[in-house]
Amino acid sequence: MVVESDGYAALIEFFMENLGQFSSQGDKVGSETIDVLVHELVASQIMAICDQNKDMPQSLRFEVMREADQIVSDLEEILSSLWHQKPTYTQINILEEYIGLVKNLFDAAVSEFL
Repeated sequence: MVVESDGYAALIEFFMENLGQFSSQGDKVGSETIDVLVHELVASQIMAICDQNKDMPQSLRFEVMREADQIVSDLEEILSSLWHQKPTYTQINILEEYIGLVKNLFDAAVSEFL
């Protein structure tokens, strides 16, 4: 659906191009770790997809959730050394943008099935 697509590969490349922002030292913000932030961002986007597509078959919902788990796992692997640290504002912005772009991929893929 999404994680095997060319679009997702391009997004991983985009994320890798911005990986330097995760090695820079900046003011850590908030009380959440990158782990918690990623899980919350992905969960909110998946809930939005399901809310926007109330007639989505249950099997497709499960596929979306399975792939969302894979996306979180991919980010955990990429950011393993920082996964339990608090993010900087720049890191939050990159994660929000990236996960928003991933949602766009899901939107396009779901619309093809409906």
